[in-house]
Amino acid sequence: MKKIAVLNDLSGMGKCSLTAAIPVISVMGIQACPLPTAVLSAQTGFPSYYCDDYTDRMDAIMEEWKKMDFYPDGIYTGFLADARQADKAVEFIEQFAKEDTKILIDPVMGDNGEEYPIYTEALCEKMRFLVRRATVITPNLTEALLLLYGAQRAHVLWKELSLMDEERLLKFTESTGKELSKEFDTEVVITGIDLPARENHQEIGNLICKDGVQTWVSTVKEGGSYSGTGDLFASVLSAGMVKGMDTVDSVRKAVKFLSKGIHDAVLEGTDRNEGICFERYLSELAAEN
Repeated sequence: MKKIAVLNDLSGMGKCSLTAAIPVISVMGIQACPLPTAVLSAQTGFPSYYCDDYTDRMDAIMEEWKKMDFYPDGIYTGFLADARQADKAVEFIEQFAKEDTKILIDPVMGDNGEEYPIYTEALCEKMRFLVRRATVITPNLTEALLLLYGAQRAHVLWKELSLMDEERLLKFTESTGKELSKEFDTEVVITGIDLPARENHQEIGNLICKDGVQTWVSTVKEGGSYSGTGDLFASVLSAGMVKGMDTVDSVRKAVKFLSKGIHDAVLEGTDRNEGICFERYLSELAAEN
């Protein structure tokens, strides 16, 4: 059975990070091998949580895996709390990735034009190093701008974006995706782009930039921003990549899967911090293998 090493935190509540990645990757027929970066009582969107940082223990796990001659078919990195954890991700790729290892980097640094509290220029520079090794990266538009330009320039561009009409915004996103793919020599999936309203409903899109070709995959937008949706999305792509699926097909699979879970979360009135109702649709990911 093929294996994906998943570098991410383990949050007891919130349906994100490893608790999202492991079931999705597993049901798609790939073994998920977690390397925890931290263990939390709940994801950090909750008002209170306990966090046990695992940065200093990651080396011990890596040493044991080296003794086992462990070389995963895929590597997927998600939330990295600081530059030190990003360094560990770099070390992991250098030690465990072979030439044909499929690497997905989700450069978690910000959203909606603002950096997350974890952001530093040092972290961003480490992310740039990581994405240069990636097969596919999955930034949102804010993270795409941070990777290309850093925080100061990204803020200026975001203000300009707020003044653009929808057509100019889409062209700007496509230009950014093209530049990002060229700069880092990787496939790029820019996630969570608000698209023009159609027939009285809002759509949300994902832009895939691969081999000079750009493809939009969209769906109806429901609810707000839910915990773990990015982790679920990236997990489908990571497993699909190791299985040899085309990135566009993987994005379509992920969007279909997420749309159903989000729809149910909206109907049930689920708090955004709790995540979406994805469990009942895992079997559909398995059925589509």
